[in-house]
Amino acid sequence: MITIENLHKRYHDTEVLKNINITIDDGDIYGLIGRSGAGKSTLLRCINGLETFQNGSVVIDGVNISTLQDKNLRELRKNIGMIFQGFSLIDRKTVYENIAIPLECWHVPKPEQKERIEKLLKIVGLESKRDQKARDLSGGQKQRVAIARAMVMNPKILLCDEATSALDPKTTDEILELLLQLNREYGITIIMVTHQMSVIHRMCTKMSILENGHCMVSGDVKEVFLEQPEALQNLVGILECNLPETGVNIEILITDEAVGQQFHSDLSLSLKKPYKLINSSLTHYREGVLSAFVMNISEEYLEEFLAYFDAQHLSYKRIERE
Repeated sequence: MITIENLHKRYHDTEVLKNINITIDDGDIYGLIGRSGAGKSTLLRCINGLETFQNGSVVIDGVNISTLQDKNLRELRKNIGMIFQGFSLIDRKTVYENIAIPLECWHVPKPEQKERIEKLLKIVGLESKRDQKARDLSGGQKQRVAIARAMVMNPKILLCDEATSALDPKTTDEILELLLQLNREYGITIIMVTHQMSVIHRMCTKMSILENGHCMVSGDVKEVFLEQPEALQNLVGILECNLPETGVNIEILITDEAVGQQFHSDLSLSLKKPYKLINSSLTHYREGVLSAFVMNISEEYLEEFLAYFDAQHLSYKRIERE
């Protein structure tokens, strides 16, 4: 478990992290999202001890990292792998040699190095590229090498700093699927810094939204999108659609896919009252979907509709016209 409490980080006179409180459970895929400059990458570097901080604590498996001396901090980092947007490979070295770098630094015996690297080459699908120079690889292949290198010390935690933002959509999909596989098979905790909401939707069990150094929202991904807090609206924008000038505009959010598919037919059969569908969307998450409908309802029938929504335990809210 990773527990971050009352964390403050300053660069000279600029406070970039302000009273951050986050808990990340073992095996989570946790998303940190926010605009550029929100403090996401700085927070990630505080977690693995690459950045110091002025106040607060980062506790990993019961160990407060700010209390560790250099030797113990290096030992802690053996359990934390990290991958970056820019891959950070050595171009003149081969795929095998790049993956071997952490093993060489920790003086792991050559036979064990070979066993670990060959296993990871198979997992990331680069067995045929074993002796190819890093400079000759595609972006997706480079990121696979970076993932293998990050995993070679058998870490418990994997930190991903915008790991897919430089990749094309198809390659991004392949890298995300690889990370999901590692999470499922090894139970590794993954923390993902990203500005891509699609990555949060697909990958993450929980998330935090950072805004100007503050952690504005934390929680289960679907719950955050159900509640639609102001920080989320600031990040993704408020739903834009042409709202009628008359009647009441209601947004319905449904997390059960089957209920979402049957919503309109069930509603029409139950109430037999007219309404207008203004907008609809379907967002896929790691586990399930979120259906969203914007409806315009006459004031005359509003109470009947709201009573139906309450009886069906549906989440809804009124959308006010600007």
